[in-house]
Amino acid sequence: MDQLKLANQICFPVYAASRLIIREYQPHLDKLGVTYPQYLVMLVLWENDGMPVNDIAQKLILNTNTVTPLLKRMESMGLVSRIRSEEDERKVIIQLTEKGKAMKTEAAHIPFSLLADISAEELNVAELIAMKNKLEEWIEYLKKKG
Repeated sequence: MDQLKLANQICFPVYAASRLIIREYQPHLDKLGVTYPQYLVMLVLWENDGMPVNDIAQKLILNTNTVTPLLKRMESMGLVSRIRSEEDERKVIIQLTEKGKAMKTEAAHIPFSLLADISAEELNVAELIAMKNKLEEWIEYLKKKG
């Protein structure tokens, strides 16, 4: 039954690393007043504003029923607006508000701060980048399987 030992699970180190990385983001996100999932939505929209809900959900590998309440909360915070598509009423387009666009400037330091913290801890940045690339390959493989 070694296959059931926690130490033998591939999923646990990925899960634990994810939680610990998000913990490192938290002080920065608290200053912005957003949660980590909201930050991810903002990253998507800063890259490509005016996206349908389905596209945002797909990009974040989430179900639309998970993203929709998140977007409604972000709309009440004044970060995004939800607009029915003129071409297809079934589609809801998410656009950044001026407040949401302005937050991009405030958030620009976050990746650099996290990288500086990692470098200060003498973790090998090249190895982290290689690991990120390998995880992205794994994610693509798993998405195709699903």
